[in-house]
Amino acid sequence: MRKEFDVVAVGDLNADLILAGDVTPVFGQVEKVIDDATLTMGGSTSIFACGAARLGLRVAFVGKVGRDPIGDFLLDVLVSRGIDVAGVRRDEQIKTGLTTILSRGVDRAMLTYLGTLGVLAYDDVDWSIAARARHLHLGSYYMLDALRPAIPQLFAEAHAHGLTVSLDTNYDPTEQWDGGIDAALANVDIFLPNETEAKAIGRGATWEAGLAHLAARVPIVAVKRGGDGATAQRGEELVTAPPIPVHVVDTTGAGDSFNAGFVYGHLAGWSLARTLAFAVACGSASTRAAGGIESQPTLAEALVLLEQSQMAR
Repeated sequence: MRKEFDVVAVGDLNADLILAGDVTPVFGQVEKVIDDATLTMGGSTSIFACGAARLGLRVAFVGKVGRDPIGDFLLDVLVSRGIDVAGVRRDEQIKTGLTTILSRGVDRAMLTYLGTLGVLAYDDVDWSIAARARHLHLGSYYMLDALRPAIPQLFAEAHAHGLTVSLDTNYDPTEQWDGGIDAALANVDIFLPNETEAKAIGRGATWEAGLAHLAARVPIVAVKRGGDGATAQRGEELVTAPPIPVHVVDTTGAGDSFNAGFVYGHLAGWSLARTLAFAVACGSASTRAAGGIESQPTLAEALVLLEQSQMAR
């Protein structure tokens, strides 16, 4: 039976306030001037959802925002991308989450107010919506304080409804790298860490060792390596995709756009090598403008970028 949605995105829905400039904040009431300021969609899961929809996938979102202007803004952005928001709850007491980002092109510093992100719970997941998708993606595992203990149950339930599952934990602010992640990974089909996360969660001396340990437990692991491209493993199959040169304006959300590209390739039934290279193209394209979603590519744009990079090699 053909499902109504290709992807249901479950997780963080918050705004990003991006402050661009080569400055360092100084306390003591020191004022410094920056180059630009942008309020845009933030949150790993929501940037992923926008990227997936931009590629043409049918996307539903399950999350929570406050009853405030930032919550209105985020829902408007999702709807403008054609994303179904019937599964987004609104909290009357807690404000919508917000991340302030100081961006220096290829690097950035972030301060996050969790807000509604931290109170999203398992009971907020509407299975009458989620079960109508082919695939479930969850991001910001370590930020979802209320939901995190039930994420193994969430993933098992998704499998019971016939969905495949992908996970991007993102960075652990506590740097403890536990929180039941092993139980969650038991029901993950695609794990999407970066090098730091692969090393820490895979308990390896290097990211390569972490990848090997993770690939023995998860069917597909794709490691995002920034300027070095990406590496993925499925069983004994190991593939690498080189970086794609672009003019980098802001790297915010590049990993989430990579995730969207990888899930697209997975759902399309592509080879691991093509899926990985396409994901790198999607992540690279997203860095050409400030914010995580402003430069996300369409399917045609990503394929052209991929083909151009392959011809150049």
